[in-house]
Amino acid sequence: MKNIEIYRHKKILVLGLAKSGVAAASLLHELGAFVTVNDKKPFEENPAAQGLLEKGIKVICGSHPPELLDDGFELIVKNPGIPYGNPLVRKAVDHHIPIITEVELAYQVSEADIIGITGTNGKTTTTTLIFEMLEAADKNPLIAGNIGTVASEVAREASSDNTIVMELSSFQLMGVRTFKPRIAIITNIYEAHLDYHGTMDEYSQAKVNITLNQSEGDHLIVNGDQEHLLELVKDSKAQKIFFSTKQPLAEGISIQNRKIVWFDEEIISLDEIILPGKHNLENILSAIAAVKLMGVENEAIVRVLGSFKGVEHRTQLVTEMNGRTFYNDSKATNILATKSALEAFQSPVILLAGGLDRGNDFDELVPYLKGVKALVVFGQSADKLAKAGKEAGIRSIHHVDNVEEAVPVSYSLSEPGDIILLSPACASWDQYKTFEVRGHIFTEAVHKLKESL
Repeated sequence: MKNIEIYRHKKILVLGLAKSGVAAASLLHELGAFVTVNDKKPFEENPAAQGLLEKGIKVICGSHPPELLDDGFELIVKNPGIPYGNPLVRKAVDHHIPIITEVELAYQVSEADIIGITGTNGKTTTTTLIFEMLEAADKNPLIAGNIGTVASEVAREASSDNTIVMELSSFQLMGVRTFKPRIAIITNIYEAHLDYHGTMDEYSQAKVNITLNQSEGDHLIVNGDQEHLLELVKDSKAQKIFFSTKQPLAEGISIQNRKIVWFDEEIISLDEIILPGKHNLENILSAIAAVKLMGVENEAIVRVLGSFKGVEHRTQLVTEMNGRTFYNDSKATNILATKSALEAFQSPVILLAGGLDRGNDFDELVPYLKGVKALVVFGQSADKLAKAGKEAGIRSIHHVDNVEEAVPVSYSLSEPGDIILLSPACASWDQYKTFEVRGHIFTEAVHKLKESL
């Protein structure tokens, strides 16, 4: 870890705990800052805050009082989940107090190069693929950020022999000032998180912050099939590498004659890749581009793509049962992700969907439901999804209470050769704490059913 001096004796407020807040507070304390932590959860119910107090860090719990800023803080490290509309945050902005997120600290102390990955969809799969390919090539990668361990915890342990592969959300990237990855990837940008960002422009700009400080010696890998994205990154100083699933590229990475081609070098045939889905080809192309820039040989790339079945909860193969194949796509918390999942399969699909009702309809999902054989719906949005299913002409639509109940019902509707796909198109919070919990319950129900047959 770089022993930086810029925070020594500075008054810094860490706003919001969770894992990233605890890591940021501990790191800043170690770097000599005068740290105050403010978390909404009451102190007596807050083991994280209690642990920080034992280290000698000042802790204020129970609410986020705007008057807290009267203490003269020089910097705020904000939990990414706290919106900028929060009264304390608004007051900080009005008083021109700098606000960063924990990934900025990670960059500042890291001795390792960083590969940063962002985008609306595909971040987790791309991040995992890069990590697996670098590991297969003995390049000493570490995985961090929105996936894996908190970025600053990884960065404080990393050496110059490592490479940190870091998944980054728009929430995190809104709070960067000097963050500068050696390689940045923007997988795609679609409309999302407008409840947090307010406008598509703000959301898009947050994503583009990943390349804000890159220079001519850095690389930006970007989706060449999205014209609006190309316009957004036109001022980046980094060397741009484009990927495309729609057209051959003489420079960059694309698909030609059913082979992935890096500039003029054939890497792998599509027939050797076991990860399903057109959307995953975008992830694969961007991942290959990143590791080729890191000097990874084709043999390691081919080995990973010949065995990689997907990230947990993201079009993840669960098992095959009497000719039916079960996939866990619980991470599909929006319509776009479910569209991509449905496009991945040619076989008849029995779709399990539903969850938190965010006020939207599912009209744009209707064309993608045409190949769905049966629809099993649950959660707050069940009626809206059933309505979309009827509009798509699905005759077999069934309401259940939850994901666990959906599994045996979906099996009873299936025949050999069918795909049974959990791809909710909704967040999980109406019934489950996280999409991971929802996915685990689905997976456990599938295995329980298999044991009973």
